[in-house]
Parts: sequence; structure tokens; C-alpha cells
Amino acid sequence: MTKEEYVNRFSEEEAVGWFFLDQKLETIYGKKEPRHYGAEVPYAIGGEDPLDGVSIFDSEAQETHYHLTTYGLSELYYDKELVGGDFSKWGFEFTFRLKPFAEDEADPFWAIEVLNNLARYVFETENWFEENHFVPINEPIRLDTDTEIVGIIFVQDPELGKIETPHGDVTFLQMVGITAKELAVLIETPTIEAVEALANTLRKENPLLITDLNRK
Repeated sequence: MTKEEYVNRFSEEEAVGWFFLDQKLETIYGKKEPRHYGAEVPYAIGGEDPLDGVSIFDSEAQETHYHLTTYGLSELYYDKELVGGDFSKWGFEFTFRLKPFAEDEADPFWAIEVLNNLARYVFETENWFEENHFVPINEPIRLDTDTEIVGIIFVQDPELGKIETPHGDVTFLQMVGITAKELAVLIETPTIEAVEALANTLRKENPLLITDLNRK
């Protein structure tokens, strides 16, 4: 898309990048409305949460689970000067697939906090995440919880993949919880190949890489 085409198609009030994210999600969920949790105060004017928001879809793919998608790591809003870029802002948005957990009385708000913490790291350090990266959390991913999930790997979301937007490419980067034992192997061998091998092993029984806090 050229800058001229962009200006002719969109108005300055439109959330152009947001539109393209939603357009991709529609290919999976149709007109189903997610539950959306937006930042009370935008990060740009002093808010605590770097993400503009997180949407939660109820998915029945493979098994019942929550499918969380972030808004804010890619360029969401109208900016004609960004047309034709290689990557839209950081070039990705996080996703997370979570099996319902008995101790969550409502939506998993703790997971939204984890996603905001990861986004905050990106914004503050200007270091970004890519497929086959891993992160040690060094404590339960859900605080004060008896769970073996204490680390994260990143893969491309198997349903959402990657999209092209006028501002550049956006990868839907899925966060996947891993156990202390799995994390120890990655710390011992911190390579892309080791993360990829772990992801492939997990996919054999869990193709969508849904995080289960009860997994041992």
C-alpha cells in the first residue's frame, strides 16, 4: 500500500493497525465478541500498563481454553509516515492460550498482568522477543499457586501466524508456559534449537500449545 492509498482509505481518527489485528481474528472467531480489558490510562501519558488492551476469546479448538491477544506492541493508530515499514512498531503482538484453572473465579487477570510485564520489559529495554526465545520467571507464573509452570517460551501462534499491515509485518507471538524441569534444560542449553525442540515435543500431544497450570 502506498502512502497515497493509505491517506485515501483511512482517516486520522482510525485505529488502522487495530483494524488489521481484528480482521485476522475474525478469520478464526467470526463475529464472536471477545471480552476486552483496556488500559485505564494510556501508557503514553503516564499509565502503568504499556498495552492498550487485551482481548480474551473463548476457544473450543482442540479443547476448551482462553485465547488472549494483546494490543499495543504493534502500531495501532493512523500514521501515514509509517506506511511501508518492514515491521509494525515491535513487529509482534503476544497471544496466550490457557486451560481454565479452578482457582480463577473469573477471567485470568493474572495472565493479563504477565503480558503487561513482558510488554513493559520490551518498552523499557528496547529488547524484543522472537520465536524460540525463552524467559525464566523463577516463580510460579500465577503467583501464590502450586504450579510447576515457572518459565515461558515463545512460538508463532498456530492459528494466527503472521500478517501484513500498512505499517509492516506483525507476528502473533504465543507465550507458552513450561515446567521447572523444562526450563532447567533450556538454561543449561540456551539455544534457539533447544527451544524449538521443546516446542516440537510439546506439540505432539498439544498441537495448539495450550498452557495447563496443572501440567507436571
